[in-house]
Amino acid sequence: MHKNVKNKEFKMDIHNIKEDDVPTTSAELEAYEAKFPKTIQSNINAKMLEERQKFIDKQPSDGEMEEKIVEHLKQIYDPELPVNIYDLGLIYRIECWTNEVSMLKMCKITMTLTSATCSFSQVIVDLVKSIVSRQSGLENIDVDIVFDPPWGQANMTDEAKLAMGLL
Repeated sequence: MHKNVKNKEFKMDIHNIKEDDVPTTSAELEAYEAKFPKTIQSNINAKMLEERQKFIDKQPSDGEMEEKIVEHLKQIYDPELPVNIYDLGLIYRIECWTNEVSMLKMCKITMTLTSATCSFSQVIVDLVKSIVSRQSGLENIDVDIVFDPPWGQANMTDEAKLAMGLL
């Protein structure tokens, strides 16, 4: 909020206060309440809630976000193989839910690696986590690497087996 200096003390210029200003001191709050009485503030709060609901309505459902995550995972290739990590069968589970504060999606991906000694494990995990920067409405991805059950060729899709010459 704007302040004018008069007689060596700060006073609020009530004409410079806007509806979307956020008071940060008691003097600013007092000036804000003087310009926008409680009834107006109630309307402002209702408008803010309406805008929040519009934002929430635009967010994908948990299932839709899981589908979007799969699309991204199919673009991440194992650095040592000509197959994406999804078709390779490295992804065991994708769970998405809504953060009740931010109203953005949080996801947990349970996955494995072709071997526990995979030299590119951190690269693959970082690529999976980087999906957040490319997918709107997504706040965080937590990656859980597991080795039970162990990965095997049976986890691969037919397309992956074909690409690797196993079919």
